[in-house]
Amino acid sequence: MRLEGKTAIITGGASGMGRATVLRFLAEGANVVIADYNAATGAETLEQATQQGFGARARFVKTDVAKEADIEAMIACALDNFGRLDVLFNNAGVGGAIGPLTELTVEAFDYTFDVLTKSVFLGMKHGTRVMKKQGDGGSIINTASIAGLSGDAGPMIYSAAKAAVISLTKSAAVELAPERIRVNAICPGLIWTPLAHGGKTEKYAEVFTTGQPWPERGEGEHIAGAALFLATDDARFVTGESLIVDGGLTAAGPELSKRFKQNSGRTADFVGITRGSTGEPPVLKKL
Repeated sequence: MRLEGKTAIITGGASGMGRATVLRFLAEGANVVIADYNAATGAETLEQATQQGFGARARFVKTDVAKEADIEAMIACALDNFGRLDVLFNNAGVGGAIGPLTELTVEAFDYTFDVLTKSVFLGMKHGTRVMKKQGDGGSIINTASIAGLSGDAGPMIYSAAKAAVISLTKSAAVELAPERIRVNAICPGLIWTPLAHGGKTEKYAEVFTTGQPWPERGEGEHIAGAALFLATDDARFVTGESLIVDGGLTAAGPELSKRFKQNSGRTADFVGITRGSTGEPPVLKKL
């Protein structure tokens, strides 16, 4: 098992890509702290881990990743239960602000950057403190997005927040390299998760299958595999990178506004905030 004896924290670990990574890391021998805002899906994920025989190596902690005290409590959970921290996967996310530029609110902007970008900063800040003290390096993985790589691969504020994650990743990788702490990002494309399809599985099934050159839809397991590589010694000379996992979508040119018109500022007929799989309802207003 490639992560035996290692301890990992995975934010947004209660659903989608996070849950898939939790289960994969546990299967590879890791101790895993599942950090998520949604306590109900957190309990479900913990139950799945228990059913697969991994319950003794899994813990759940309800976490608002935009709050520093919650991040500190998340780190403490790993140390109190497993004694160390080797891998931190800053994965929590929401769709955040959607709508035309002229209609977006400061509240929606702040919420999006809090969850997607400030959370990564806070995770790296406190995770790095522990890894430095341990003295034997570590791996930090941040979920960015292909939306952070171009101008038409996601909603505007979401894309800006993810671009910031990519930049933070590069800067932190340079600073932390002497400590043997690797920092990398994953840039998912169209991945079939509750956050992405929003429960509208019939409506979006074809788009997720045919939306990229690869003839199969992206699944959480594909991101879990990429995260596993970055977490292990197989990637010991890889830092400061943004690994694109999108079935060739970026290579072809995303143009997501043509696939998801309701999420594009240029064509949307509503404005507001989506909150993903947090369990909190969206706040939307028709224009």
